[in-house]
Amino acid sequence: MKITGIKIRRRYTEGTLRAIVSVTFDDCFAVHDIKVVCTMDRYFVVMPSKQNPDGTFRDIAHPINTEFRREIEKAVMDEYNKEPEEASASETVSE
Repeated sequence: MKITGIKIRRRYTEGTLRAIVSVTFDDCFAVHDIKVVCTMDRYFVVMPSKQNPDGTFRDIAHPINTEFRREIEKAVMDEYNKEPEEASASETVSE
């Protein structure tokens, strides 16, 4: 499965949530609401999740193995780290 598109849907400058991202796989399957979060000066990628009645969260969609998780995280962070103008003009990674 190949990542064929990454779209930064929204960027935030305050708080721990820094971006909401959509990722397309093989030009035929999209996962929305992936989040870029920053806490204690560390950025990481959070898969889409829903809150359980007890207040905990459960991923709705997620990679099954570490290798694919790292591939998604790297691709999302590479796109996030582009300048906003450059990211919106990019046709090779964005839809």
